[in-house]
Amino acid sequence: MKNNKTLKIGSSNFKMIIEGNHYFVDKTALIYEFFYTQDDVNLMTRPRRFGKTLNLSMLDYFFNINNDINKNLFEEFEISKNKDFCEKNQNKYPVINLTLKDIDENNWEDCFEALKDLISKLYKNFIFLLNSEKMMDYEKEIFMKIIRRSAKRIDFKNSLSDLSEYLRKHFNKKVIILVDEYDAPIIKAFRNSNYENEKTYYNNVINFMQTFLGKTFKGNEENLQKGMLTGVMRVGRESIFSKWNNLKVFSITSPYFSDKFGFTEKETKKILKYFSLENNYSGVKKWYDGYTFGDTSVIYNPWSIVNYIAYKEEGFKAHWVNTSSDTLIREKVIEVGIEKDFKKLLSGGKLEKQLHESFVFQDFEKKKELIWTLLTYSGYLTQIKKTKHNNYELKIPNYEVNTLFKDIVVDWFEIKYELKQELLVTTANHLINNRITEFESGFRKIIGNTISYFDKGGEPERIYHVYTLGLLSILSDDYIIKSNGESGDGRYDILLIPFDRTKSGIVIEFKQIKKRHNEKDETFKKRINKSLIKAKEQINENQYYKELIANKIKENNIIKIPIVFAGKNPYINLLK
Repeated sequence: MKNNKTLKIGSSNFKMIIEGNHYFVDKTALIYEFFYTQDDVNLMTRPRRFGKTLNLSMLDYFFNINNDINKNLFEEFEISKNKDFCEKNQNKYPVINLTLKDIDENNWEDCFEALKDLISKLYKNFIFLLNSEKMMDYEKEIFMKIIRRSAKRIDFKNSLSDLSEYLRKHFNKKVIILVDEYDAPIIKAFRNSNYENEKTYYNNVINFMQTFLGKTFKGNEENLQKGMLTGVMRVGRESIFSKWNNLKVFSITSPYFSDKFGFTEKETKKILKYFSLENNYSGVKKWYDGYTFGDTSVIYNPWSIVNYIAYKEEGFKAHWVNTSSDTLIREKVIEVGIEKDFKKLLSGGKLEKQLHESFVFQDFEKKKELIWTLLTYSGYLTQIKKTKHNNYELKIPNYEVNTLFKDIVVDWFEIKYELKQELLVTTANHLINNRITEFESGFRKIIGNTISYFDKGGEPERIYHVYTLGLLSILSDDYIIKSNGESGDGRYDILLIPFDRTKSGIVIEFKQIKKRHNEKDETFKKRINKSLIKAKEQINENQYYKELIANKIKENNIIKIPIVFAGKNPYINLLK
């Protein structure tokens, strides 16, 4: 039978996807696993656009007592095989399903108005309760005030827990409560808060959520059957979870539910085959794979996969990193100042860092190392393995995210060192077009403005190395940039392999010398030239370019660049 399913980009409504005959990656096993977890409330933390909203919609349509006519939605999926479970639980519970992902205001006043509007619309979904004999008149009065957005602030803070009570009394059944992107208002508030002022946007949001969510999920056993929250991370000790003892966090490091968000390798190969793109698997893996969640080591970015398939004629490109503002990430990375670590990551390296499961935003003021938790939980880095207590090896997951890191490095050069992107681009283009004199001139301007003698510290050659990688990262759309790799009979410093094999490949070797006390200029020049010749000979004798030849780059199309640093001045051409 001919494949006739299509993709529905941007929709997180389970029913719309199934009834519209759109392709759905079967995650229905989550339904059973969620229901039988030992804790009443589960928090699932995953990066944005990894299927959290769609999964909650799926749970809603399965459990919701008001959706009995939709049982056929699950007929072709895994959960339907568990007939006993479905008979006992499908469409048997009142369900509240709420997403906070669109609360994106710049101040508390607008945020509260947005929350009131959201809660009003939620209550309208249950307007039938106004005819319920189980509700008291005063409860119906508050209910209508919520809908009209004229209720007191305390009524809005209590609105979610109150609604669960109304539903439990009406149906005589406990309620399943689903809250998507619970941390979205908190993250937005953090970015816009002034910590000098106690009456901050951030503190107001925390205060609201402590009641709105806290009262709903803590001490609400009479009304709560099961709860799930999703978000990017667990917001820490001073906030809404401060006194919860019925909450279990399933983060990106947990082995539980590790394959329920994002696409596994099997799921990715299956969807590519369905749309006759299985021959493009290697490119898909390079661009969109690379995540490890718990004990599932091959997770693909689902948003990028479906967009690549839908717009396959455009080829491989960044989809996920362009879907929302990464301002917080950029701000914190530049503020913390971890250029050297980033440049190591850009060259394919890995770092060992501590991850904090409980994330306290205000601790950022004193604990700059929290940037690694923010980057990893947000999907910009991924864990490779756990090394010791809360310490993990981290890396950039894939080529798509690498493009964002490249842009951040360019931001560094522009913001911190006041170097225009035009100079960076022009200098890099001189290199790949074998205009070595022009490259040397531009490179010297860049290095002169970015490296101080303080920067060099005790490892000058390594500093030169990482700064050069930072510059070359601007070429990562067209070149694979490798550092300290084995090729021929030794280890090259930097290798650039073009995706277009007709372009030049580049191998770079660094040397570093110091001017001696009272050394004459002529003698110093001779030593620079000697080091340049030695570096060039080292490239040839050790055949550092062999990896380029293995990648089908012709030997006469290989640019061999010796760079000698004398002080903070780079030399590439022999001095006359």
